[in-house]
Parts: sequence; C-alpha cells; structure tokens
Amino acid sequence: MQKPVLFLLLALGAAQLSSAAESINPRWNLADVYPSTEAWQADASKLEGQVKEFAGCRGHLGESVKRFKQCMDLRADLSKRLDRLAIYANETHAEDTGNTAGLELNQKTEILGARVEESGSFFRPEILALGQKKVSAMLAGDKSLAIYRQPLDNLLRAAPHTLDAKGEALIASFGLTANSAQSVYSILSNADMPWPKVTLSDGKEVTLDQSGYTQYRGVANRDDRKKVFDAFWTTWHAFERTYGVTFYEHLKQDSIDAKVRNYPDSITKALDTNKIPVAVYNTLIEQTNANLPTLHRYFALRAKLLGIKDMRYYDIYPPLVKGDFKYPIEQGNALMLASVKPLGDDYVKAMEKGVGSRWMDVYPRPRKLSGAHMAGDAYDVHPVILLNYTDDYNSVSTLAHEWGHAMHTVLANAAQPYVTAGYPIFTAEIASTTNEGLLLARMLKISKTDDERLLYLGSALENLRGTFFRQAMFAEFERDVHARVDRGESLTGEGLTKIYGDILRRYHGDKEGVVTIDDVYATEWAFIPHFYNSFYVFQYATSISAGSLFAESILANKPGARERYLGVLKSGSSAYPYELVKAAGVDLATPAPYQAVVASMNRIMDEIEAIVARRKN
Repeated sequence: MQKPVLFLLLALGAAQLSSAAESINPRWNLADVYPSTEAWQADASKLEGQVKEFAGCRGHLGESVKRFKQCMDLRADLSKRLDRLAIYANETHAEDTGNTAGLELNQKTEILGARVEESGSFFRPEILALGQKKVSAMLAGDKSLAIYRQPLDNLLRAAPHTLDAKGEALIASFGLTANSAQSVYSILSNADMPWPKVTLSDGKEVTLDQSGYTQYRGVANRDDRKKVFDAFWTTWHAFERTYGVTFYEHLKQDSIDAKVRNYPDSITKALDTNKIPVAVYNTLIEQTNANLPTLHRYFALRAKLLGIKDMRYYDIYPPLVKGDFKYPIEQGNALMLASVKPLGDDYVKAMEKGVGSRWMDVYPRPRKLSGAHMAGDAYDVHPVILLNYTDDYNSVSTLAHEWGHAMHTVLANAAQPYVTAGYPIFTAEIASTTNEGLLLARMLKISKTDDERLLYLGSALENLRGTFFRQAMFAEFERDVHARVDRGESLTGEGLTKIYGDILRRYHGDKEGVVTIDDVYATEWAFIPHFYNSFYVFQYATSISAGSLFAESILANKPGARERYLGVLKSGSSAYPYELVKAAGVDLATPAPYQAVVASMNRIMDEIEAIVARRKN
C-alpha cells in the first residue's frame, strides 16, 4: 500500500498534493506579527511605558502578595512584548540584510532590550534577598502565581552568581555591546562579503555567496567542486585577521562575564543557564573521539561509491547517487506531512495549518539571510520559518527539521503560559532531529529503486556526519578556544585557523590518509555563525542522539513512546531540560545515546554495502 506513493508524487507532481501543500505561498506573512512598521513603533512605545512602570517595582517586590503578582505579571508581559518586537525586527532584516530599514529595526530592538535589562536589574537581587522561604510564601498566597515557580527556582539557585542591585545595574548598562561581535560577523558575512564568481565546466557562471556555496559544493564534476571550494574558502581566508579579531572579542566577553558571575570558566557558566551538567558536553566529545573509526569508515565508503581513490575535503558533499532527483516545495511539504503521521492526527492537522498559512519564506534571494531557522518567540502569533530551499533532498530534510522546531513551539505555546512556553536549545533540537528521523523512515518505506534507497541512506549518513560528528567537532573547538581565553591566552585569526585545522584533520583522518585537508579550508571556523552563540552547537549532537532514540521508539509503536516524546515538547521550560529528557528515558550524560547513534550509522553503512554488493552480482 505504501510503495506507489512516491511514484504518484514524481509522476503527477503538485496536482495530487494536499490542499495545504497546494496553497503554499513562497513568502511568509510578517504582517501577522505586525501589520506595518508603524504598528511596530506603536508597540515599542507601549514597551517603553512598561519599562518605566516596571522600574516602580524596585524595592516593593516583597511588600505584599498582590504587589508581587502585579510586578511578576508586568515583567512577563514586558518580556513577551519585547520578544514579539524582536521577531519582527530580526525577520524583516533577514528578508534583506542589505535593507537599512530592517537593520534600523534590529538596532532599535537592541536599544529597547538594553532598557528592559537596565530597568529590571533590581529584580534578581531583590528576589534573592527575599529568599526561598519568602518566595514560597508568596507563591502559596495566590494560586495564579504557580506559573512562575520554575523560573523563580532557576533564579534562586543562581544566588552565588548574582551581584547586588548596583552590580546588576552596571552589567545591564553594557547590554548594548553584548552582540557587537555577532553583528559585525552577520553584516560582513551576509551583506558586505565580496563573493567570488566561478565558471563551471558546463560554462555556467555562478556566484558563491553562502547559498551558492551550499548549492554548488556538491556538484558532480570533481574539478568543479575543487574550484568552488578553493574560491569560496580563499575569500574567507582573505578576512582571517578580521574574523579573528571579531571572534576573539566575543570569547573575551564570555570569559569576563564568567569571572564577574563567579563561575570557574565560560563553559560552566553557559551550561548552568539551563542546569546542564558539564558531563554531558565532555561525554559527547569523549564518545565522538572514541568512535572516529566509524566516521573514517563512512569517508572510505563515500570514496568507494564516488570512485575516488584520494578522498579530499571537497568530496564530502556530493550525493552518493547520481540522478535528477528534484523535490519542489509542494512535494516536500507533502512528504513531510506524510512522515509525521506517527505523531498523531492533531500534530498533522496543526502542521497542515501552518504550511498553508504563509509561515515560511522559502527560496534564496540576493542579500537574504543564509541558511535556515525557525523563530518562535511571538507567543501570541505563530512561529515563522526562513528557508533557502533549492529543490534537492537536503532541502526536504531541512524543511522537516525547521518544522520540527515550529511544531515544538505550537505545542509548547498551547500547553504552557508564556513564562514557561519558551524552551532551550537542548530540547529544541530534539524536536527537529526527531522529525528528520521520521522523514528518513518514510522515504525508505516508499523508495522503489536502489538508487532512491541509496540517496536516502546516503543522506542519513551525511546527516549523522554533519549533525553528530561535525557538531561535536565544532564543540571541541569551542571548548578549546574558550578555555585558552579563560586562561588569559591571546588568539589571532591565524592561531584560530591552526587550532581548528588540527581538530579538523584529526576528525577526518588526514594523518591516516582518509581525507586530505588543504590548508586554506581550515579557515572554515570563521564561517560558522553558531560560534557567536557560545556552547550552542553541541546540542545538535546530543539532540540527534536523543531524537534518534525517540523516533525509533515511536516508529516501533512502543507503549507510551509517542506520549513521552510529545510530553517533552509540550513541557516547554516548565522543567530543566536535561532532567526532562532523562525522565523521558534518555540520559545524555552517559555514553549509551551516543553509542546508539554510532551503531545506527554502522547499520546504515552495512545496508549500503549490501546494496552495492548486490548490484555487482
């Protein structure tokens, strides 16, 4: 019953798709957030009034339960309004990073955010001065305050790392400089970079901006791949010094912040925000290093399938199967919707509504922000998704990934009040990687030929390489450079390239002759935007480990598996993320989840090798 589905989609295209998929508009509708810039400005004015009002709570939090509730509710509403303002500003800028109007909105949001921080700088010290006993009494005095129990617990446990009111106000006053390094990176990397142009072997001239690089780095012609890599990374290398200064400033800021907050180092401070044990981070890196032979096996298999004897870094992206496999966005939507049926009718219906309601901006354009992301902080509206969809299977996988985030937001917002609806990356990436796993299972189920199956299996391997091993490699680099700055060492662009290059070569088996890494490609660290969100990327690797286990259990119809998984998504931030996932059956501070991912990778390679052997006979 399942196998004809892909044939129908390929043969009939959009004519056979669901009404939600057929009605897709390729541009999102940010008017759902604010109908105009004028409406944004009006809400910003309301925020400024709330900022002044909230400042009046200073010194009065503990005077009565009624006053405590007024201040807590005002603080929550103020934060919710700021989030909505930020979403509109950020995504307006993302539509066209060269548009000054979007940049100005972003800058105004930063100013508003700094004012919010300054006006509320008294809050943490005053809550800590009240103490656990007094706060508990306040919560007991009004049942409606129960929604603040988890956020307040998170604040109270930070007592050793909170300064007095004067100190908190001083830190808040530096809020405007908090994202300066990231802002420089974003403008240079998206709007001002002099993108190179190359002529491919078919005579086509292409511009290698970030989307262009992603599209052409995996072309079939090997000389073209080398040309793309050489041109793109030589351009980044030309700015090695500048990116070195920018990233070093970011690292120094993190180090200073950790010291001011009385943390032993930057990593402990970053992970403590969500009470994630450092053991999770260290166990991940230990396990990836212990299992590098599996990664090297993958590269050797890739070389064999591509008919390459001397595997190079520019050979890691071309698909393992040749063929004109195209998945227009209408078809991608239909495949995604079919893949999530194991999550239940309510989940599918909610996703169909979003797909048909202009929640996403689909295709790449000049000056549009590169990559893909979901922005879900507009609590009273809906999430929005930015894609750079190019009709390949990787685009379909990215579509499923980002909609996993969006559905996480939809479920959490429906189940939680604003103050506990938001969720940390630690659980966010579980939602996205679980959806990728469900998509893969669907594609394998409806595949009709060995070529199709190899495409999906190869994509799964590349996803495991990119999401597990590659992100763990990034995490190891982050841990190394942050530790150096914490120790008082200086770093230059050249030094960062040397550190990154050594780790890059170890992971790819350069010394063992598995994959050869050219020197200029080691500038790749400068390309990674996530490094400006410190200790972020490791959660991709932990999440694909947890997501793989959740997807496997759901697809196997294990009793309670779907409910436990959806329960994690619906919980938002009502519990600490590590403990939430552990309670659902996955302990990410132990080797088991990572070993399971490696075992899955080996099983996929076993199947690919069996297909290759069968085709030879």
